[in-house]
Amino acid sequence: MATPNKLYIKNMVCPRCIKVVGEELEKLNVKFSSISLGEVVTEKPKEKLPLKKISKALLENGFELIENSKSKLIENMKNTIISTIQQFEEIDLERINFPQLLSKNIGKEYSYLSPLFSKTEGITIEHYIILQKIEKTKELIKYDELTLSEIAYKLGYSSVQHLSRQFKNTTGLTASQFKSNISNLRKSIDSIK
Repeated sequence: MATPNKLYIKNMVCPRCIKVVGEELEKLNVKFSSISLGEVVTEKPKEKLPLKKISKALLENGFELIENSKSKLIENMKNTIISTIQQFEEIDLERINFPQLLSKNIGKEYSYLSPLFSKTEGITIEHYIILQKIEKTKELIKYDELTLSEIAYKLGYSSVQHLSRQFKNTTGLTASQFKSNISNLRKSIDSIK
């Protein structure tokens, strides 16, 4: 059941997003007790908040208030996937079972979540995970601090060949071709579909 003072926000995908949303809420004098990817717990119930002003401020910054319960589930799944992949330095992604992780974090069976995600987003959860990993790979290639083998290991791939195949299938380029054409080939995390 939804908390009466919890706002769900679409497109919050990084710590900078949390900061921007927090700053916008402070400008509107909306007090909140916590803010995380995709949600804000406010001190007042939603019906006592200036929701139109909040929505407008969020839209101006590329965010969106979510009211539909299915949309909240989708956004929660995306945020779980994104934050897990972003923590690749702290956790062993090869050992992560995303269906179990999503079921546990969302509180719904994966057999319900998977078709809902596919129907709503037009891609499977598995493909979305691959896309997120490929974007992280692009970022790490751009930084030029790790070899492709090290990137494959850190992102939970069974081999560098597996990563290379997925990279080529997803981007149409090999990792070395991407490296030589880096400038405009990365996407923002929230635009990945």
